[in-house]
Amino acid sequence: MSLDSVTQSVDEAVSGFFEPIAKWLGEVVFYTVPVGGTDLPLIVAWLVVAGLVFTGWFGLVQLRKFKLAVDVVRGKYDEKGSTGEVNHFQALTAAVSGTVGLGNIAGVAVAVSIGGPGATFWMILCGLLGMATKFVEVTLGVKYREVHPDGTVSGGPMHYLPKGLAERFGKNGKILGKVLAVLASFLILFFGLFGGNLFQVNQSYAQLVSVTGGEDGALGSSAGALFFGILIAALVGIVLLGGIRSIANVTSRLVPAMAGIYIVACLIVILVNITAVPDAVTSIVEGAFNPEGVAGGVLGALIIGFKRAAFSNEAGLGSAPIAHSAVRTKHPASEGLVALLEPFIDTVVVCTMTALTIVIANPASWGEARAGEDIGGVTITSDAFETVLPWFPYILTVAVLLFAVSTVLTWGYYGLKSWTYLFGRSRASEVTYKVVYTVFAVAGSLLTLQTLIDMADAFLFTLAVINIIGLYLLAPVVKRELGTFLEFVRARKADPNAGNGDDDQESVKTTV
Repeated sequence: MSLDSVTQSVDEAVSGFFEPIAKWLGEVVFYTVPVGGTDLPLIVAWLVVAGLVFTGWFGLVQLRKFKLAVDVVRGKYDEKGSTGEVNHFQALTAAVSGTVGLGNIAGVAVAVSIGGPGATFWMILCGLLGMATKFVEVTLGVKYREVHPDGTVSGGPMHYLPKGLAERFGKNGKILGKVLAVLASFLILFFGLFGGNLFQVNQSYAQLVSVTGGEDGALGSSAGALFFGILIAALVGIVLLGGIRSIANVTSRLVPAMAGIYIVACLIVILVNITAVPDAVTSIVEGAFNPEGVAGGVLGALIIGFKRAAFSNEAGLGSAPIAHSAVRTKHPASEGLVALLEPFIDTVVVCTMTALTIVIANPASWGEARAGEDIGGVTITSDAFETVLPWFPYILTVAVLLFAVSTVLTWGYYGLKSWTYLFGRSRASEVTYKVVYTVFAVAGSLLTLQTLIDMADAFLFTLAVINIIGLYLLAPVVKRELGTFLEFVRARKADPNAGNGDDDQESVKTTV
């Protein structure tokens, strides 16, 4: 029996068993209600409302403290003797690598095809709101993180939900928090294996095959797929063995590189078509309030833009605090401010650059997609670049590979922290997880398991319901932490050496 027939049989067997479950779960999690002639997914409304609430609660923190966030990333407010494993910049790039991915390339193209150019405007707005949510969850992640005897750190909703709720509401809060923590760990672990690993490897392999001769090319065979899977698995396994320090060292180089390559390509297309920029911006703004050919009109464009942004930057899902919790700091809110830059980079910058490039280049495939033809998002984006850069599919392939590898690495770390929370931190437990995760990377190039990926997506957004309830309940804690950090900033401005003593024990306590 050939490898192709074996993998096809596995795909069919898995799909046949899990498809009814995935379909039911998707209908529940992504339940829609008719609003103004279009369908509104309640989970998207849940995420957007959270962004609005936290934006108001913290007084437009994403705008007022943007410069401060940049200063923190630059190390201006670093303190000696801080607990943690990585610096602010490394924590940011590790988290960004988990969100900036194929959705920024393909998903945005789908959004502007269904919702028109105006969807871009609402996508940006949703990204700005998500900055406030990300600030809240990451501050809590650092506040209630667990620092282990060997100096490593664990954080995320599985830690701040039980600890924070117990601190605020006593015994009942502790019980509720523990239940929510176990659910959160399981949901993150499942998505990490299928959505953060298998799907990323599968899609990057598909793009690589498309530019190397298709199924008749060097990598089009099952042997080529196996070779690619083993290569990616080996790279991921080696980096995972080094923990968050190793992952952060890789992503701190990989993320700027992949973002740089992609944004430079966008700028080339925009500059070549510089005379079309005013019309493109006008179509984005006018399309947001007066869209043509979009189901539901303005509301339809808004929903599509919000949906793309919410699915892209993961604000409120509780995943990013796991990476950010490893930061070296004595003030939890300092990393919360750093984290609010994440949706800005992911959605306001990268997603917007993709949308603007497509609108300006106006490739034929985009027009066909808007007319209702079924055209893949990656194809539309690639065609947009190809109008100026005929060789761009090769550059896009490099970008996709970089996006995919960085995402696999980050979700490998997220999954590890969930695994060890559920099954303990013994060496045997960690090695077992890393072997399982590596095997999934190999399977990613051989199998599609689309049904399980769909189910993982539903699981991840179920986490948003659990997580945001906790964020609402613990928001007063975040407000206190922000006040404490702002007092430190004022003291540092008055005396540049303030807070650099090693005996600042009271501040250290706030991080564990």
